[in-house]
Amino acid sequence: MLLIRRFEERCVELYSSGEIRGFVHLCIGEEAVAVGVHRALDPDDAVVSTYREHGHALARGLPVESVFAEMLGRVTGCSRGRGGSMHLFDSSRRFYGGHGIVAGGLPVATGLALAERMRHTDRLTCCLFGDGAMAEGEFHETANLAALWELPLLFVCENNLYAMGTPLAREHAHIDLAARAASYGMPAWAVDGMDVLAVERATRKAVRAVRDGTGPMFLELRTYRFRAHSMYDPDLYREKTEIERWKERDPIALILDRMRSEDGFTDADEERLEGDVARRLDHALAAAREGELEPVSDLLKFVRTPSDAVS
Repeated sequence: MLLIRRFEERCVELYSSGEIRGFVHLCIGEEAVAVGVHRALDPDDAVVSTYREHGHALARGLPVESVFAEMLGRVTGCSRGRGGSMHLFDSSRRFYGGHGIVAGGLPVATGLALAERMRHTDRLTCCLFGDGAMAEGEFHETANLAALWELPLLFVCENNLYAMGTPLAREHAHIDLAARAASYGMPAWAVDGMDVLAVERATRKAVRAVRDGTGPMFLELRTYRFRAHSMYDPDLYREKTEIERWKERDPIALILDRMRSEDGFTDADEERLEGDVARRLDHALAAAREGELEPVSDLLKFVRTPSDAVS
């Protein structure tokens, strides 16, 4: 979680200096979701994410160097520098995006889960999405099909209370998102998304059920982003006092406090941990900066089929 937090803070610096361009959506405050969910998954499971996926990618095991390189537009990036912040992708780790369209990953995840069922494997697909995605038709279509076909699909709604700048209550007539998902006939429950251990426990429970062949499961992880929707966003739609109240439940502070009380974790341990993370990020960023930009002559590569390959 600390690596993700410090990575995101580096992205703020790189964006402010002009090294990172385009849209950047940070997950500061939501680190417990990324870490807790991925701790409960197997390497062979598939993961489909949203455009706020830096933390998901790092928790999945994508090398920090390749994520930094992607953000900087280098060919050494996980998507060859072509996707940037919103389109991190690594098929070798079964991490299938990074989707820039709200709810865009849900049909992809459903297809992946259907493929596993047709192959009769015990692998599942985990699809992460925000509360805004549940107002989109793709969610309702995929939830219905997943339940109807009993697909090995774990729906994980990262409910941070805002769809861009729209509060949950002005977006949904019924704000109990777990209850809405349950209406499709799948087990669903809400979890404290600021508590990494609660997230891990709930995810493991859901994963066991999916692997047992019961069909899809739904988790509503109630969390909060401490920064604006994106780096472009002036964040004028919520009160500063609300943000400060949520910061009192900072997921990193919560787990550190628990480690201090239960495991003898000390301030010196935290200082060493911070140092290790800082050195790792320094090394990764230096390596990413060494990567090359794609030649202009290759910009249409992977975009269209070469004429000599068409029969």
